Amino acid sequence: MDKAQQAVQPVNICYCGNKKVFPQILLSVLSVAKFTPRPVCVRIFTMDLTDVDQRFEAITPNQRAILEDVLRSKNDDSRVILVDAGEEYRKNLVGGKNEKGFYTPYALLRLLFDKYDLPDKLIYLDTDTMCCDDIGKLWDIDITGYEFGAAKDKEGSFWINRNYCNSGVLLMNMTECRATNLLGRVRDKVMNRRMFMPDQSSLNKLAKRKLYLPRAFNEQRAIRPDTVIKHFCRGMVWYGPFFRLYNYKQTDRVNVHEKLHIYCFDDLYEEYDRLEKIYNFEI
Repeated sequence: MDKAQQAVQPVNICYCGNKKVFPQILLSVLSVAKFTPRPVCVRIFTMDLTDVDQRFEAITPNQRAILEDVLRSKNDDSRVILVDAGEEYRKNLVGGKNEKGFYTPYALLRLLFDKYDLPDKLIYLDTDTMCCDDIGKLWDIDITGYEFGAAKDKEGSFWINRNYCNSGVLLMNMTECRATNLLGRVRDKVMNRRMFMPDQSSLNKLAKRKLYLPRAFNEQRAIRPDTVIKHFCRGMVWYGPFFRLYNYKQTDRVNVHEKLHIYCFDDLYEEYDRLEKIYNFEI
């Protein structure tokens, strides 16, 4: 494929989440639109689990439309697709040993990607990610022969294994994942073994071939000049003889400013506020 053909191919991005994290997804999509000129196809895996917890409402069609408007304001060929993963979740992941862990059930929905007709190549993003540059730089990386590409985890590569990856940003080769049954094997492990970070640790353990990406594609600490994706994941700060955990998401503007000293997303916060007034969306 030459550069001209490559330029018009949509960048395929997947998020997983519920109505509660819509503000995070909206800010993330706003950042994608800001820096990425080519068409983008966003798929959001969601489900209604209000029978389990009243907070577990699915992303709504109206919210999907808002996200698509944001992307199409930059490129009219972009689109947003909702994927109701409730049926497959109940078939494959209900009743496992990690069901009532630290993370919500929506964190496990990416383990169902092989159950759907998805493109051979896609980018998975946690909802607490923001682009600082064109995500096309990640998309254009050759993933042939690898199940996925990921950057190393800041803490995990120190405490667990030097090659331990953070799964908040994944460049996925679905053809290879299906050939090795990676996601099926990860689902089995998540169902049968209790773990603190079940899906991330299982992906690290069971992947046969993963491509190690530069930290620029999953910056878990201070934004640097080459940062493409900033991940607002949990962090650890050393205070004398103790460590203190923090977890400030991009929606927590006060702490993003005062604790993390990040101001480069202020224009996107202004755009978010403008959209909120127009659409009067409810969270």
